[in-house]
Amino acid sequence: MSKHAEEITPAITEPFRAILIFGPPGSGKGTLGKFLSSAGNHFHLSSGDIFRGLSPESPSGKLFHTYASKGHLVPDEVTIQIWRNYVGGLIATNQYFPHQQFLLLDGVPRTANQTHIIQKYIQVVHIIVLEMDNREELIKRMKRRAIIERRFDDADDQVLRTRMEVYQKDTAQVLSHYDKSLISRFNADQRPLEVLRDVLMGLSYLLSHSEKGSK
Repeated sequence: MSKHAEEITPAITEPFRAILIFGPPGSGKGTLGKFLSSAGNHFHLSSGDIFRGLSPESPSGKLFHTYASKGHLVPDEVTIQIWRNYVGGLIATNQYFPHQQFLLLDGVPRTANQTHIIQKYIQVVHIIVLEMDNREELIKRMKRRAIIERRFDDADDQVLRTRMEVYQKDTAQVLSHYDKSLISRFNADQRPLEVLRDVLMGLSYLLSHSEKGSK
């Protein structure tokens, strides 16, 4: 890399301070992340948005669509590499400022193996878990979202149920990797603004002190 390129894209020497958002598909992770990003000057990053934005003709895009069309996850190493490159691009284009903002991660890490791969890149400061046991309501939410946002991977019943099973089997186990003191649980079987209210009431101190070094 040339000297000028290094000045434009500085090396990242510290892990990103991250708040993880967990919950089954349809529980409102993306909606909450966008609310917190707008209201608190944080940066919300959804792995689903990253992958859906990949060109279907690119190697990464072809690989993603092969797995997503069946409701399966992209291999862990590939997932984290694509995610890491994307974050680097956000920093280089002045969209995300690591020293001033929390990175609100929605959809990554998604498996126990991903927690090990990504730990050199992020410092987890807290974890938000959106809980909702009503599977049929979750499926209804995702089908509505499929129509509104043209998410065709959310339109097939079997794919949706497979994603639920994947979450219960793999993603929920990720929480056991982290200290329980970092985890806050919220009832997602409410309206989005009610969920936001609960999160702000429970985590207002943390969310209002995102800049590094603030007390």
